[in-house]
Amino acid sequence: MSVHAQLSPIPTGSVPSLHQEPSNRGNQGFAPSIQTMAVTPEGVIYAGSFGMGMFRSADQGQSWEMWSMGLQDPFLLCLAVLPGEHVYAGTVRGGVFRLKLGEAKWVSVGQGLEDAEVKSLIVHQKTVFAGTGTGVFRWNEESKQWTRVGKGLKQVLVSGLAILDNRTLLAATAGKGLFRFDLEGPHEGKWVDFESEFIDPKERLPHRYLRVIAVNELQHIYLGTQNGGMFRSRTKGQTWEAIGRRLPNDSIRSIVPLAEDVLVGTGNGIFRWVQDKHQWMPLNTGLHQKAIQSLVVTSTQEVYAGTSSGAFRSKDGGAHWTDVSQGFGVQAVPKGPYQ
Repeated sequence: MSVHAQLSPIPTGSVPSLHQEPSNRGNQGFAPSIQTMAVTPEGVIYAGSFGMGMFRSADQGQSWEMWSMGLQDPFLLCLAVLPGEHVYAGTVRGGVFRLKLGEAKWVSVGQGLEDAEVKSLIVHQKTVFAGTGTGVFRWNEESKQWTRVGKGLKQVLVSGLAILDNRTLLAATAGKGLFRFDLEGPHEGKWVDFESEFIDPKERLPHRYLRVIAVNELQHIYLGTQNGGMFRSRTKGQTWEAIGRRLPNDSIRSIVPLAEDVLVGTGNGIFRWVQDKHQWMPLNTGLHQKAIQSLVVTSTQEVYAGTSSGAFRSKDGGAHWTDVSQGFGVQAVPKGPYQ
């Protein structure tokens, strides 16, 4: 689900250098890889790990509880919250699971997903959409089943979903570029290829392996690629500009729109695009694990970052980070699904 936060400006006299010396985690032991995070309007945080299941915190990350009862696949890839009702979790091999808010047991709701990897989830007007390894699906509460959305993406991995103009579903794919689907048209309609070329301004190479997508309140589209930086469209996809090639890492893992600014998590730290300066600001003070996997902003403006080794919290818009991994209490490194 897209988050449009209004973080206060970070008090700095000038934009610091993007290239900072790496910092070490120190002797703090093993922490799980937090692949995805979500927060309810009440401030309860869910952290989905890659291999250790789900964790939950009701006290701003000061303590975490294992929250995996009923979760048959511990490899989490994405989360989405339907406010006041449910949390949805997408997994590598187990489809989608659903948790009723206020309860402790996850229930499988993977019927109709064709055993596909669930890479992305989004909630729009109480409807849940899932981007999978075989296209996009919509959850039908009455039939308790997922049904395919549109034609044309059946054999395509959909790595990111977003909503444009409150009626157009956008699908960022791994290898095929960007597609759109009119939610107010027929359910059996066809996905339309934007046919956009995301060109690397340095090497003049096209990038169609898209990793994440977000839309801000101004209906600007942000696309993060697998290894080609970040692109933005302020014309609803008609034209694109590269804004991420000055980042020290081209792998964009998470995007949080902040009015005209944007917060991004990369393979080498967290950065904020400052629109009025047309520059990237590094936000890595205290962030001793920089392989970012996910970012989420709460209604009270705390920012949480899931990394390849634990989670961090910032109470000042990302200017300073505190490690909140201690409460995970994980002592052993798990084996992955491909080991």
